[in-house]
Amino acid sequence: QVQLVESGGGLVQAGGSLRLSCAASGSTSLRSAMGWVRQAPGKEREFVAAVTLSGGSTYYSNSVKCRFTISRDNAKITVYLQMNSLKPEDTAVYYCATSAPFTYSTRRDDYDYWGQGTQVTVSS
Repeated sequence: QVQLVESGGGLVQAGGSLRLSCAASGSTSLRSAMGWVRQAPGKEREFVAAVTLSGGSTYYSNSVKCRFTISRDNAKITVYLQMNSLKPEDTAVYYCATSAPFTYSTRRDDYDYWGQGTQVTVSS
């Protein structure tokens, strides 16, 4: 059974940066796209970013494009989300998820594995 464990969330001032990590355990390899979905209080889930298995293709929502960078290390079975120029509207719980094939979906059922989430809070 694969488990995804996110880390790196926290409290940061607007304009600051955070780097989220998501490590997969329980598998020696994960042949899936990996990505991040977030949910702010009282709001619908939002697709944030995803990276294909090879790492050759990345996808971003318009709200984070040019500020966030997703990458993965297949040797460590880990995906990263570098978040720069953070805004208060980025405040949310960020979930790591895997899917094969890649998806823009925000529905948990469309993913194979889903992490427990890490809180990101951006103060103004």
